Parts: sequence; C-alpha cells; structure tokens
Amino acid sequence: MADKYSVTQYSVSTILGYIEAGDIAIPEIQRPFVWKGRQVRDFIDSLYHGYPTGYLIIWQNPDVKLKNGSHAVGKKVLIDGQQRVTALMTAIAGHSILTENYEEKVIRIAFNPLAETETERFAVQTPVHLNSKDWIADISEFFKPDFSQMKFLRRYLEDNPEADEELVEKSVTRLTGIKNCQLGAIMLVPDLDLNEVTEIFVRINSQGKRLNEADFAMSKIAADEKYGGNTLRKAIDYFCHLAVAPSFHQQMAAHDLAFMSSVYAPKMLWLKDDKNDIYEPSYSDMLRVSFMHQFKRGKLGDLVSLLSGRDFKDRIFKEEIAEDCFARMQTGVLNFMNEYNFTQFVLAIRAAGFISPRLLNSQLTLDFAYTLYLLLRQSGEIPTAQLKSCIQKWFVMTTLTGRYIGSPESQMDKDLRSIEEKGFFPFLKENEEANLSDSFWKTRLVQNLATSSISSPYFLVYLAAQIFHGDRSLLSNSARVADLIAISGDVHHIFPKEYLKKNGITDKALYNQVANYAYLDTNINISIGARAPQDYFSAAFAQCEGAERSIGTILDREELINNLKANAIPDGTCSMTADDYADFLQQRRILMAQKIRRYYYGL
Repeated sequence: MADKYSVTQYSVSTILGYIEAGDIAIPEIQRPFVWKGRQVRDFIDSLYHGYPTGYLIIWQNPDVKLKNGSHAVGKKVLIDGQQRVTALMTAIAGHSILTENYEEKVIRIAFNPLAETETERFAVQTPVHLNSKDWIADISEFFKPDFSQMKFLRRYLEDNPEADEELVEKSVTRLTGIKNCQLGAIMLVPDLDLNEVTEIFVRINSQGKRLNEADFAMSKIAADEKYGGNTLRKAIDYFCHLAVAPSFHQQMAAHDLAFMSSVYAPKMLWLKDDKNDIYEPSYSDMLRVSFMHQFKRGKLGDLVSLLSGRDFKDRIFKEEIAEDCFARMQTGVLNFMNEYNFTQFVLAIRAAGFISPRLLNSQLTLDFAYTLYLLLRQSGEIPTAQLKSCIQKWFVMTTLTGRYIGSPESQMDKDLRSIEEKGFFPFLKENEEANLSDSFWKTRLVQNLATSSISSPYFLVYLAAQIFHGDRSLLSNSARVADLIAISGDVHHIFPKEYLKKNGITDKALYNQVANYAYLDTNINISIGARAPQDYFSAAFAQCEGAERSIGTILDREELINNLKANAIPDGTCSMTADDYADFLQQRRILMAQKIRRYYYGL
C-alpha cells in the first residue's frame, strides 16, 4: 500500500501558509464548524504540550490536460483534518469560521503564562479574560508577523510586577513554538479509486468514520473556484439548511452578501415560507438527484471522476470535461431547487397518501422519484396531466419491492439507462409485469405483511392507501385516518393486547402484528379497553339497531359495514375469540394486500 501514499511532516506555519496560498484546499472551511470552543482549546493545549494530534489526509487531484494542450497540476484537497486545520485558522491565524447557525465568528483562545496548573493555562475567551492582567485574551496576537516577544514581555511584566520573569518568558516561548509543531500528513496519490481512498481513510481514522461518494464530490466542488464550485457548494448547503429551518434565510441574507448576489439565492427564496416536511433533503440527496437527472448515471463515484475531468474512454483528465460537469451540475442544482419542480413533486407524493414523514422509510426511493420527475418533465415524454400519476406509481412500486434498498446505486444506474433506452411507459409496463404479478399481490405481499414492524414499507403503503381513499378510522363516522396520522396519533390493537395475553398469546412479535393494527380515535380505543372483538364489534352492530351507544360513533348498519371494509376487517370478526386470532391475521393480511392493489392501480 506504500505506493499509494506518502507520509511527511509539515509545521503548523507551513500548513497555514499552503492554505493561505491556495495550494491546499479545505472544502469544509465554508461549512459550519462543528467543534465546540472547548475542543479548539484542547487542540491548542495538545500542540503546546507536544502531544500527538493525528494525521491529516490530503488527496492530490490528478493533473488536468488544458484546452491548449498543456497540463495543470491538480490541487491538493484536505479530506481529513478539516476540523483541526480550521481550529488552527481561527485560533492561531484569527480567521472567522461559520458556526452551526451559519454565523461568522472567531473562536479566540486566551492564555495564562502564570497558570499554576496545566489545565488552567488555556481557555475559550470570555469578558473576564479581556479585563484580566494575568491572561492574554487572544493567542493569535503571538502569531502575527509584527509580533515582538521582547516588547510583549516588557509590557506584561510591567502589568504584573510580581510575576516570575523566567517563567513568563518560558511559557511565551513555548506558545510561539506552536508554529513549528509538526503535523503528520498522508499524501494520497492521484490515481487511487474511491474505494481505495475510503479504505485508507477508515484504517487511519481512529473513529472509523466511513467517507462516502457524496463527501468526496462535495470536497471536489468546494475546492473549485475556476468554475464556481465554491458558490455551488454554498447553494447546496444553504438549500438543505433552509428546507429544515426556513428562518435561517434572515441569517443567510445578513451574513453572506456575496452569495445573495449569486444566481442561486433568488431561486431558494421561496423556502423561507415553506412548511413542507415530506422531503427535507441532505446534501447527499441533492447531489444525487442533481447528478442523476443531468448525467443519467446512478453512481456518485462517477460524479467525482467527472468533476476531476476524467475522460472514461481515453482514461485521461481533461479541462473541458470538468468545465462541462460543473456547468451541468449547476443546471441540475437549479432544477432541484426550482419552486415549481420541488413543490409539485412533494404534492404528488402527498396526493398518493404519504402525508407524513412517518410514512416514508427510504430516502433513496424518494430521491429516485424526484430524479424521475425532473427527467420526465425535462424530456416532455409524458403529458403533464399524466406526470403525477407516473411518479406516484413508480414511487409506490419501488417502495413495495424495496428496489433501492440493496445495492441502490447499481439499480439506479441500470434504471436510468433503461428509461433512456426504452422510454418510461414501456419501462414501467415491463416492471409492473415482472414485479407486480398476481403471485405478488396474492402471495408475496400477504407474506410480507406478516411482520410486527410498524415501519414496514408494506404497512406504510397500506396506510397511504387508506389516506388516498379518504378512509375514516375504525368505528368512527368523523375521524379520518389521515387526521390521526397528521396529529401523530397511534395505531391500536384490533385484538386488544391485554385480551390476547390473558388468553395465552404472550409473544410480543405475535400480538403486535401489523395485521392487528388500526388507527382508532382515542375515545374509541378507551371504550374498547381489553374487550374481546366479538364483544365490542357486536356492541357496535347492536347500537345500529337502536341499542344504547357504547362503542364508536357509527349508528347506521350499512355505514358500519363500509367502515369495516375500509379498514380491512374480515367478515365474521364480530364473532371471533382468541382462538381465531391466527385465522384473523391471515384473513386481514389478504384484505390489506387487496386494498393496496386497488390503490396502486387507482393512482
């Protein structure tokens, strides 16, 4: 493995000099700094005492063939060590960093040359340090080009006449010596593939954090200034942050005037009033969708190569390929954040019954659905009136079949190529015939519903089907399933848990089967209590014939029968006991599968 990297030592001042000169790019420098002030303090303290601080990992970008035939040396990108180097830049060099709230701030570290214990020598600056004669409020003063140690010592000893001159001089000399502290750096060669880079990273990184293709792609984008990658990186970060916290727009507008004048800022302005919580993309989601619909490729590793200018055919790196890739990614990101595109896609998912994040179990499935929306809208292949239905069907089918759960990138890549080759309608029909056969609906889906996981995609699609059809909750003539899910209501047992346990069914995985669940209004659930189904269902029918109302709010027999059908309750449940529980579960799974089938073909 030695031929894949080299190990060298750089002084702190050399590292900072390389960064100031742009020889080493720090992709994370424009992103929120996640270290707390105390972590910066601890890092500086480690350098002061000469403790090991871990290796930096630097990946040399490949040399790129320019349009005039000459070659440009690839920039070095820091892929591990951003927090440590950023800590140096703010504490030693006095640069501002972005906080988690995207506010610019300098983390200032105070120093006490007279500290009696080592734990009291450094501190994150507070007003106390500013007003103290013992403390130097900001150590960055020691590392400025015009700093004079002699002048400092004279002034400090005048302010602290009782101080031990030799102790102060020794402490200050040791502090300024931080600039000569050596940091280990592992330099990765340019032609490593992503798997090799990731493996080296994991083996070296003590925390074992695994980098992914999105991390590398974002590093490549942020390190670029020639084609606007640094601004593109901000656009992706800001959009994702705004999608979760719309109020962030005020801070963005106040603290980043340069970005506010970019082409991206007005395109995301609508997010400040957005209340959507169905699709809150991460930078990985946004990168993936932007890349897939522009390049019709599913593997983010390809994006990393294209951003470097790789020609897959000739296996060399060309400037025009990198330039084209950045231009297409800009278009992809603008398409992604376009208000009409984004809101219409979310409306399509909501209209299919997925009205809550609780009903979504795969972000990658959602990502591909948005990719498909952008592709079809861009191509014009599908009439606008049918576009929503196409997206809904594909989303539901891929959710039911777990299409993007195992080896998702390979499947996405294959699907994108097939859609381009065959067209969407033939592709959809081909997959319906292959994946949604009679045996799927009558056997496999029924078997898949034999689960106790309420996050099971099959159960979630069943709930979406109920919402899509506007079903009222069990035994209610007013409360809809959609209303109960929207207010974070809970599912309840049709065969009450305590009733089953009392009758010998104590296996949690058995009494918590999703086929034993239905959404119930709280008052109705209380009135059911631990009563047997034959008891409370019989009472519900009896009150439709004039008996005193004791269970639910339905007083009409036909309405009650329709309500039971809408909730997939098998005929004869009103006479069932615990002995019939296994048969009830199987019958209800069949009815649930039938409901999902009607729902799918009704989209």
